[in-house]
Amino acid sequence: MKLFREGLGPHALEVSMAGVKMGDRLLQLRCGNGKMFAAIAAKVGFTGRACAIDDNSEMCIRGRKAAAKAGVLVEIDHAQYDTLPYEETSFDVVVLWDLLGVLTPEQRVRCLQQTLRVLRRGGRCVIIERVPRSGLGALLRRPVLDTTYLKSGGAERALDAEGFKAVRQLAEREGLAFTEGVKPTT
Repeated sequence: MKLFREGLGPHALEVSMAGVKMGDRLLQLRCGNGKMFAAIAAKVGFTGRACAIDDNSEMCIRGRKAAAKAGVLVEIDHAQYDTLPYEETSFDVVVLWDLLGVLTPEQRVRCLQQTLRVLRRGGRCVIIERVPRSGLGALLRRPVLDTTYLKSGGAERALDAEGFKAVRQLAEREGLAFTEGVKPTT
């Protein structure tokens, strides 16, 4: 099965789980994994819009290079996650790449409030984050996730607390967890 997925590219799982389609308006928060962002952004086509924000200017440069190499039209800006520079209801899908667990509780709340603001009604927030390792892997790699975040229920609880509906974990595969929440329609 892995052989077939690799034929679709190294980020086929992330692209599939994000569920972005032709014509969508996409925003990704944190674009240091530029190849993944480019793969997801390619799905919006010429009729959509693909934007990314990173609070690290070096990661913005890295994301632009990866998108250019992939031949994908994107807009990548340097900005803070708690003050997104977009109008209300600007996006159909917002992807948060490995972000919530590294923010402070206050930053996390503001980030999700901003995400909710820029999503259209019925729009989806997809959180993709690395799963904390256990066993020997945990000894070799130090966790950088906020322990409060993990103990309080992680992405599902954070989305639910900020007013997202239909919150659910979509999958946990290949060391990644995928969680989705929808902006209420009323």
